[in-house]
Amino acid sequence: MAEQSKVTFIITRQDGPDAAPYEETFEVPYRQNMNVISALMEIRKNPVNSKGEQTTPVMWDMNCLEEVCGACSMVINGTARQSCAALVDQLEQPIRLEPMSTFPVIRDLIIDRERMFDALKQVKAWIPIDGTHDLGPGPRMPENKRQWAYELSKCMTCGVCLEACPNVNDSSNFIGPAAISQARLFNAHPTGEMNASDRLNGLMEAGGIDGCGNSQNCVQVCPKGIPLTTSIAAMNRATNIQAFKNFFGSDTAL
Repeated sequence: MAEQSKVTFIITRQDGPDAAPYEETFEVPYRQNMNVISALMEIRKNPVNSKGEQTTPVMWDMNCLEEVCGACSMVINGTARQSCAALVDQLEQPIRLEPMSTFPVIRDLIIDRERMFDALKQVKAWIPIDGTHDLGPGPRMPENKRQWAYELSKCMTCGVCLEACPNVNDSSNFIGPAAISQARLFNAHPTGEMNASDRLNGLMEAGGIDGCGNSQNCVQVCPKGIPLTTSIAAMNRATNIQAFKNFFGSDTAL
C-alpha cells in the first residue's frame, strides 16, 4: 500500500430520500495510517471524481471519531462497520462505501436511525427519577452484576447489529437486538428493576422479542463486543415469566 500514490473509492450516492442511488468513483492521495473518514474529508475538500469532473461533496455522519458515538456507521466492502475505525491499509481495493440498507437514506451515506430510537421508547430504555435525584445516592449495584451490566452499557446505537440481522427489514417491525439488550441493562439496575415489568411488556408488543430468529449475526458484528445473544436469551426467559404473571395476576402485594 505504501508504494501506491492513490486510493480508489467507489461510493454509492443518493441525492435525497426519493432519488435513485448511483455510484461515483474517487481517487484520494494515499497517506499512511489514514482511515475511511480522513479519505472522505479529502474528497470533501476537493470534490472531483476520477473522471476529473467537479461534483458535490460526499455527505456522511460522524462525531467522536473514536468508535464511541456510532454515527459514522456505513457498509465498507460489504460489511457494516464504523468508518472511523476502518484503516485503509487493511481494506481491499477499490474500497466500496455504501449506506446501511436497513435504514432510510437521507443523502449519500447518511441514514435515518429513527427506528432504533423508537425501539428504545417501546422498551422504555431509561430510568425514571421523578425528582428523586435530590434524595441522595440510590441502592448500590453488586460488583459482579455491575461488571456484566457495564458491557451492555457500551451500546452506541450505531445500527450495525440491525444491518446484520436478517429479521430487520422493510417487511418486519422487529425492534432488533440493541433495544432488547438495553431493556436487560435497565432491568438490572437496582432502581430500574422497579419498572422491569413495563420493559418486559414492551418487549412482548408487536415487533418485540418474538421477532428474533436467532441467526446470531448481531453478536458477530457488534463493534463493542456486546453479548447481544446472551441478552436476548435472558430477556426471552424474563418475558415468558412476565407473561405468566400477566395471565395469573401479579404476585406483588397491593
